[in-house]
Amino acid sequence: MIKVTAAVLVQDNRVFIARRKKGEQLSGHWEFPGGKVEDGETLQECLKREMREEFQVDITVGDFFAERRYNYPHGPIHLLAYWARWKQGNFTPSSHDRCRWVEINELDQYDFSPADRPLVKKLQEALG
Repeated sequence: MIKVTAAVLVQDNRVFIARRKKGEQLSGHWEFPGGKVEDGETLQECLKREMREEFQVDITVGDFFAERRYNYPHGPIHLLAYWARWKQGNFTPSSHDRCRWVEINELDQYDFSPADRPLVKKLQEALG
């Protein structure tokens, strides 16, 4: 099972989401960005690294938010989501073709990847 992190970046009642670009696994699906944990890396270090690599931004990782296990056709994942805050940098996506800040109550309008869908519901319950 692959450990994967996700950042729940919230600012001014808006949350940051991104859509996987064509050619990537889960292309066309929206997600809370993050990525695979590398050997010897903490979950928080992974999330900071992934946000730098995928969006060229620095974040502060906060408290644990939620987790989800999901069996994709390409393999099972253990998704671990953390509250996060944008620190610096301009959001420039590399693995995504779109990214945006959206209102919490607008999240249902986006086609999230299956592993992220329960996180959307939990976030709406927590902040909606």
